[in-house]
Amino acid sequence: MAALSTASAQAPAAQAENSHAHVDPAAKLLAYQTPVQTRSERPHSYDPAFFGTPTGREVNWKHTPMNRIGALLDAAAGDSGAVSVQISGATAAPLAIGQSPRGDAFVPEDLPAAIAWVQATEARHIVVDGELAEPILVTVDGRGGVAHEHLVIEARPNAHGTVLLRHTGSASLAENVEIIVGDGAHLQVVTVQEWQPDAVHLAAHQATVARDATLRHFVVSFGGRVVRVNPNVRLSGKGSRAEIYGISFCDADQHLESQVYIFHEGPETSADVLYKSALQGRSAHTVWIGDVLIGRDAIGTDSYEANRNLVLTEGAQADSIPNLEIETGEIRGAGHASATGRFDDEQLFYLQARGIPEREARRLVVLGFLSEIAQRIGIPALEKELIAGIERELAAGAALQDAEVSA
Repeated sequence: MAALSTASAQAPAAQAENSHAHVDPAAKLLAYQTPVQTRSERPHSYDPAFFGTPTGREVNWKHTPMNRIGALLDAAAGDSGAVSVQISGATAAPLAIGQSPRGDAFVPEDLPAAIAWVQATEARHIVVDGELAEPILVTVDGRGGVAHEHLVIEARPNAHGTVLLRHTGSASLAENVEIIVGDGAHLQVVTVQEWQPDAVHLAAHQATVARDATLRHFVVSFGGRVVRVNPNVRLSGKGSRAEIYGISFCDADQHLESQVYIFHEGPETSADVLYKSALQGRSAHTVWIGDVLIGRDAIGTDSYEANRNLVLTEGAQADSIPNLEIETGEIRGAGHASATGRFDDEQLFYLQARGIPEREARRLVVLGFLSEIAQRIGIPALEKELIAGIERELAAGAALQDAEVSA
């Protein structure tokens, strides 16, 4: 990780003796007296006590509805059987705290992740080796209550495969996903959030990508009351690449958030980040924060990030904050873009001029806007399912508008 604070955790071997990282009190005090300006400056620790309870004023919490996530800020909370986890297409060996590769690519950077590190005494270790013809499926089904999970996904050198995480049911879940991509490997990780309307899901995804390896990462969020999935990717090896994509449809009183961090550490690395969201209904709220750090040794880097939001109704809010740090001038390119707006009047006019009714024209525009990401996943059955989900969201929104007009 880039520039970890002096409060960073012990090496994995030391974790076996003490699951709580050593914390220098002076460093802890300094960390909270000095405002954190960039993602690379955030303190890291395996010890929940280090972070303290966030107030909502911190840079990484100020957009999150703190009154809805209290159960996941309590280090003592946790219910047996709150979630059921099923894995098909692979076996998942348990990893205790301090047992490698657990912790090789993951150090918590907030309180829920640190609590999940401690509470998930046995992580689930999935190994991708060779060339997989079918995706490995991990199904997380909420049964109610508070849960903590830690998943380690390891792609061995030159392996090719896909891991699909599906979240359903109802729960308050703090989830750590640790991703290790070996030399020359090509790994795709897709996380789909189809929670019930009352679910709360805070997920920290941290990945390290080695020489000439590629990670494709997708976040798909449709359900849940609060869903916050934060991908953190370290491109450590020469020629490594990250393709980080997201798609969400946010309804009334729903909060969907992603804080993306790409650290170009090695030379000749590249990254493409694109997140798209559609919002409808009062108090629908999406948050996208995109941080890119191009390190001093990352010569020849090519990086681009973009976020685009389509606001369908009054009362919806999309926050979009791209950030870029560059520590070397010897790069191929770096840029970022953000756009939030309503329907393109020219697109609607074009479609209506060809005899397409306004409501159908709007539907086609939204489908075209979001389907770009769904198609990139490359799993036909999932793409079809996501398009059907978008259709259902649009139909529900139209029905609500009709009801409001009738009233």
